Amino acid sequence: MSIDIETAARVAKLARIKVEEDDLPALANAFNDILGFIEQLNEVDVDGVEPMVSVTPMRLKRRQDGVTDGGMQDKVLSNAPDAREGFFAVPKVVE
Repeated sequence: MSIDIETAARVAKLARIKVEEDDLPALANAFNDILGFIEQLNEVDVDGVEPMVSVTPMRLKRRQDGVTDGGMQDKVLSNAPDAREGFFAVPKVVE
């Protein structure tokens, strides 16, 4: 997969990042470098390797799974710039 300049410009627009026209080729190259690295990671054989959170043995801190005071949907959504049908409404970022 390769990212061209038009795609880089589109990604920058969707991310709402201002990128000058002259900087788009460098941005496209950076995206391609990232994708190349990800393709390299896909070549690593991780069969039998257990997931870990650190190179030193440790457990994740977990909260107790219990009922909280919840029920404050209206209060939580009162600060939202846009809320619909009880949910936060956000602009579409992926087409």
